[in-house]
Amino acid sequence: MNENDLRVVKTKKALQQALLALLKTRTLESISVSTLCREAVVNRGTFYLHYKDIGALFDEHLHYLLKDLEDSYYEPYRHVSLLIPSHLDPSTIRIFHHVKKYQSFYEIVFDKKASLSYYYSLFEKIKTLMRDYSTLNQLGDRDINLLVAYQANAIMGLLIQWGQEGFARTPEYMNEQLTYFLRMHEKNSSPE
Repeated sequence: MNENDLRVVKTKKALQQALLALLKTRTLESISVSTLCREAVVNRGTFYLHYKDIGALFDEHLHYLLKDLEDSYYEPYRHVSLLIPSHLDPSTIRIFHHVKKYQSFYEIVFDKKASLSYYYSLFEKIKTLMRDYSTLNQLGDRDINLLVAYQANAIMGLLIQWGQEGFARTPEYMNEQLTYFLRMHEKNSSPE
């Protein structure tokens, strides 16, 4: 089967959209293949042609989402050799564009009734990205794990607040705000 075939792409997209629609009111474990297929207007045989179960569909969607998150996170680093907040160009920040692109998923993640496992999957991914691509080794005797948790929670806090406001502000506005906060932090933490 050709994964780039337009029929395959449309079928998978319909299944992913149906899954996200169902996840707004149900847990992943409570969604049956029949219910999903009815929602997606796809027959069960077609579903099983692509996935062994609902979990495999969710895992595939999460894989693509986290890959896009990773690419978005690294974007500012592609433009500089060392990321210094005072030199950061807000237009290079892509994380808010990523969230807007996958807004229906993030609406589920940030819903107070949603499983915390979605939130923690995202949180762990952000911590890993921060740990893997930073200059944290210059901290001396400071606890790197605590710093990463602090920074990841700051990003998550902005995303949650944005979500609570219905993602009404533009990604560009959020980029400007994040840049301002980073510069403010840099200014306050630099020696006089």
